[in-house]
Amino acid sequence: MTALQLGLLYGGATIAALFSGIPIAFALGGVATIFMFAFMPGGALDTIAQNVFEELASITLLTIPLFILKGAAIGKSRAGKDLYDALHTWLGRVPGGLGVAVVLACGLFAAMAGSSPATCSAIGSSGIPEMRKRGYSPGFAAGLVAAGGTLGILLPPSIVLILYAVASQQSLGRLFLAGLGPGVLLVVLFASFAVFQWGREHSKAEKIAASGGARSPILADEHFTLSQRLTALPRVLPFLVLLTGVMVALYGGFATPSETAGLGAVMALALIAVVYGAWRLSDLKPIFIGTLGESGMLLMIIGMSLLYSYVMSYLHISQSAAQAIVALHLSKWLLLTAILLMVVVLGFFLPPVSIILMTAPIILPPLTAAGFDLVWFGVVMAVVMEMGLIHPPVGLNIFVINRIAPDIGLGQVIRGTIPFVVLMAIGVVILSLVPGIAMWLPDAVYGGPK
Repeated sequence: MTALQLGLLYGGATIAALFSGIPIAFALGGVATIFMFAFMPGGALDTIAQNVFEELASITLLTIPLFILKGAAIGKSRAGKDLYDALHTWLGRVPGGLGVAVVLACGLFAAMAGSSPATCSAIGSSGIPEMRKRGYSPGFAAGLVAAGGTLGILLPPSIVLILYAVASQQSLGRLFLAGLGPGVLLVVLFASFAVFQWGREHSKAEKIAASGGARSPILADEHFTLSQRLTALPRVLPFLVLLTGVMVALYGGFATPSETAGLGAVMALALIAVVYGAWRLSDLKPIFIGTLGESGMLLMIIGMSLLYSYVMSYLHISQSAAQAIVALHLSKWLLLTAILLMVVVLGFFLPPVSIILMTAPIILPPLTAAGFDLVWFGVVMAVVMEMGLIHPPVGLNIFVINRIAPDIGLGQVIRGTIPFVVLMAIGVVILSLVPGIAMWLPDAVYGGPK
């Protein structure tokens, strides 16, 4: 059987397994095991446990459960509400300031927690009711939080970037720094749209009120005194210290990424104990249980995805696919466009973790041959995969929003996220035209491409 035939059979079996409803980890692991039995030497099955263990025995992957613990500690506290309330207090007089506050809160919380669902849940649970109370449309409020939550897979500590570092063998420190510029770019795009959309809804409400209709709360002016603003600062200062401390430890050369993850987890637990009094076993138990559950699920997906990629490589499927892509002699930017469109399509069915580990052996060699910087491509790919978090059918953040705001219909949430999918696509174009947005900081810190 040729590599093409094997590849088509492998891909078809994978699609069938995923659509059967089998959990992703078991679907990928099951397909890999069946193909090992059918097309590899008889002793290959005896090496499954060894292969999975060796793939997971990476010092870089050690950071994942530690960063999850840090995110769980922050997510289980009132940090999200406090952060949002403080920003709202300071931005209350800015046109659309409430929406801007939500975007900034999502960005800062994502940088502390490193989790998109946690960011959506923490900021959305307080931000969505407040926006709706002040006249924002349900779809706009839901879409804003869902899109802001996607920053959790781009801003460090990003689990997606950690896995990309493993798959591409690139520096995790460079990837973390490269994610900051695009993260700020998306925050600016989202905040600008929040102001624009607020203006549209405000203008519409004025016309309704002028024609004798009900006066919307969006027309009300909101003012906060200087005393209220200063009172809000201490509620977020400890978490800014946490964020700064982790960044300084990592980029100042004081700690490795794994050590930084441990430091961040310890600092997060210490802060919620001091600030929120969460130090008893009853307080910590949900944090540790949540960390174990999420870490176990994620590492199972990672292990099975890596086994899947190993079988694909052993059967020369990935190498043949990469050679076929190179043989097409596509122009540099056409190649990039084709690969990113493939990632978008995969995002309809798979989470970012699986997309990275399954496609890396196929897409990275042609990209390297075309002259693309793999660190730059890593953050661009992360932005594209952010789209998958807010479009159906997988759209994890859509369902998180639907859970915390069940009175907003799923259709309204999806329609509210569409403008942000477009903004992310615009962000990808900007990063392609101005790659320095991503690369200037890692190049400045690490002294040029590695």
